[in-house]
Amino acid sequence: MRLDCISCYHAPLLAIVYLFCFLFTSSVNGWHPWHNQKHIATDFLVGSSKKYEGSSEFVHLRYHMGPVLSENIIVYPIWYGKWDRTQKRIIRDFIISISSINTKLPSVSGWWKTVQLYTDQTGANISRTVHLGQEKSIRFYSLGRSLTRLTVQTVIKTAITARTKPLPVNSKSGVYLVLTSDDVYVQDFCDNVCGFHYFTFPSIVGYTVPYAWIGNSGKMCPGMCDYPFVIPEYIPGLKPVKSPNGDVGVDGMMSVIGHEIAEVATNPLINAWYAGQDPVFPVEIADLCQGIYGTGGGGSYPGQMLKGKDGATYNMNGVRRRFLVQWLWNHFFNYCTGPNALHH
Repeated sequence: MRLDCISCYHAPLLAIVYLFCFLFTSSVNGWHPWHNQKHIATDFLVGSSKKYEGSSEFVHLRYHMGPVLSENIIVYPIWYGKWDRTQKRIIRDFIISISSINTKLPSVSGWWKTVQLYTDQTGANISRTVHLGQEKSIRFYSLGRSLTRLTVQTVIKTAITARTKPLPVNSKSGVYLVLTSDDVYVQDFCDNVCGFHYFTFPSIVGYTVPYAWIGNSGKMCPGMCDYPFVIPEYIPGLKPVKSPNGDVGVDGMMSVIGHEIAEVATNPLINAWYAGQDPVFPVEIADLCQGIYGTGGGGSYPGQMLKGKDGATYNMNGVRRRFLVQWLWNHFFNYCTGPNALHH
């Protein structure tokens, strides 16, 4: 008998139940850039029509009655390992940009409008507002430089139980973003996983809160997670593009961070919006648009992007800077959308 994690969530909060659930299922592997690898392939879902990127009448992203993040979302970054000020600034600016209405088009806030289309059973849309919350730095690798998926949750426990300036516990609208530096390995990192999201177990953290982990892959596997700033060896003929903020590892993280925040908002407890029959391996709103950054994107072609005077490639503007972030699935029209779409 398979015990899935949705039934785990509604079961009595016993440590053994959560451990069983975690060890025999997996966190949602929210980002793997190539469709033809081990985890769920979405190629079979995507029809041959190229009128819209990834469009298909065969994709059925369904609502499974779980909660979505309809109240003002607060993102709490947890910096694990060594991060410099510039790197932190790039990531903070992206989070702030989600709700910024004064940025030049195409904008990050325009990208978030696709997420806002999703609702819960009461008809409440996902919040337009995403705030940058309190932050916590864990500089001295207190849990080591090699983390399992379970110790990622322990990182969150460390942040919310710290003696000085602990992060608040916000189970209703909080998203805890565990960001590991380029010298930290996390279980399955670089093996088709650049980030994942899930919810914490009370047996480990003391509370159930949605969280995501994203690693800086700049040193470990840039060809895996920093596309198209780095091109993998198995795709011959493509040239890498220049990253918009001068840091390939962090610029590569931006699309993964966007991917994970969008999926946490629409599927925080893995029982809301996803395609497929199996909640343990759901296909979510960002999975369906992996590797698509502009009109015409698909396969190994990222689509039509923008190029700045400095030669940097991007597809949306944010507060103080530009970003390259993948598109998201629009369930009303059954295709991938982004703010830089070219309308014919």
